[in-house]
Order: sequence, then C-alpha cells, then structure tokens
Amino acid sequence: MPSLDHEKMLRAAGHPLIAGIDEAGRGPLAGPVSVAAVILPPDFEHAILNDSKKLTEAKREQLYEELTTDPRIRWHCEMIAVADIDRINILQATWLGMRRCALALDPRPTAVLIDGKPVRDFPLPQVALVKGDSLSYSIAAASIIAKVSRDRLMLRLAETYPGYGFEIHKGYPTPSHQAALKKLGPCPEHRRSFRPVAQLELAL
Repeated sequence: MPSLDHEKMLRAAGHPLIAGIDEAGRGPLAGPVSVAAVILPPDFEHAILNDSKKLTEAKREQLYEELTTDPRIRWHCEMIAVADIDRINILQATWLGMRRCALALDPRPTAVLIDGKPVRDFPLPQVALVKGDSLSYSIAAASIIAKVSRDRLMLRLAETYPGYGFEIHKGYPTPSHQAALKKLGPCPEHRRSFRPVAQLELAL
C-alpha cells in the first residue's frame, strides 16, 4: 500500500509542500492524456487509496469525490488535447501536462513526486518513482483524479461520437475499438500520430 514515506523524506530535506503527479491515458488511440497533481496534508491517511489501476471503477469514483471535496487537499488536473499529442508526441504532451499541473497548484509545491521517470526541463525539484502510484499517497491520489477525470470525459465523447464504444474502452486499443475504427474511420478525437490510426488513414 502507498504511504507518505517519500513525502516525509522531502519535507525533512527542506521542502514543506510536496505534490504527487501522475497521468492517465498515454496508451489510448483516442482522447486526451490526463495529468493531475495533488498536495495532501502531512497527516493524511486512507484505508483504500491506491494505484487507480488496482481499484474498481466504483472505488475510483468514491475516492475522486473524497479527494476533490476535501478542503485540506489541493489538486489540479490538465487535459492535453489530441491536437497537441499529434503535434509534439505523447511523451512530450504528458510532460507538458505535468509541468502545467505543478505550476497551476496554489500554493505552489516546493518539490514534486512523479510517477515513472524524470521529466525533462521540469520547473521544480522532482523525485521520480517507478510505480510511484503504489508507493506514494500523493501520486496515488493524482492517479485517481487523472483517471476519473479522463473516464468522465470519454463518456461525454461517446455521446458526441457514437459507434466507437468510448463509453466501454475509453479509447484504448481493444479489438472492439479497432473494429469500429476500421468500420467508421477515425473521428476528430483519434490520435493520427498513433500507428493503428495512421495506417488506417493511409488505407482509406
């Protein structure tokens, strides 16, 4: 289970405000990439908060409501649009979202914990943790907010672009999504820079 151990180490090193940052949606063929940053109170504890991928949709929704309505918690979520993903690539788009999230928090963190590998040209001191959403409460909280925010957006996009099944697979490259993509062709929310979509466009 996650803990505040990494946050405590950064506080001991002189950083009073620690944010956790994580993303959701790097792998899908459609929709934005979602990035969230969260600052938790120093005494935060939770019985079930964990990596969003380890929780049911119902638990994620429950945690999202708890995290985003708690007045002690500061959070921000950024959606980096498909046009930006196609223009600068998914890694750069994810990094852009992480930079924006860190700078948008009020008060601004003095250091951040990031899930995965270090982010190039990051504007604040950073510590990158592989599988950080299973290690840090702050990153786990960010993973929940990023995931639920994106899933809710994909439900709205399913109404705008019916037939692709966004409400089921959330844009990920499932067999049903790829079959719908071949049948209907890409919609404006499909990532043209991703190979399955690019190959299909060339074939059309």
